[in-house]
Amino acid sequence: MSWLQNRSSENARAFGGRLNRSARSFSYAEPEINLIPFIDVLLVILIFLMISTTFTKFQEIAITLPSASGADTVESAREINVAVSSDGRFALNGRVMSRSQLAGALKQMGSGANEQNLRISIDADARAPHQAVMTVLELARDAGLPNVAFSSQAKK
Repeated sequence: MSWLQNRSSENARAFGGRLNRSARSFSYAEPEINLIPFIDVLLVILIFLMISTTFTKFQEIAITLPSASGADTVESAREINVAVSSDGRFALNGRVMSRSQLAGALKQMGSGANEQNLRISIDADARAPHQAVMTVLELARDAGLPNVAFSSQAKK
């Protein structure tokens, strides 16, 4: 007789022989959650969301890119040279002038009928104050001259 059979017969005698076999072999089964089907469903949902997502490109600021059509545009554009010296003085097409004179000259040039063909080229000294360069940009904006370019020299 094995130990288990011996033990069950002792239990039966302790309860007066009234313990039947089904009550003696009763055990509590721990409930378990089967995770495999749950993971399968989550993967299907994840794949569905990845496929159905539209990827959009968000821009922080709205910009209008310039269009270029080659050398014809350069030849037809009239260029205005504004120089900014290292001490913050202004010169328009080689003529030194104050801020108010520069503002008046740019407004006069900007009021012309052909203002889209005007381009302002800012030749600023490397040591020029940034505020002086910003002043030229603001004056060009106020005069209605949107085409502004910065001049630089190639590194040697």
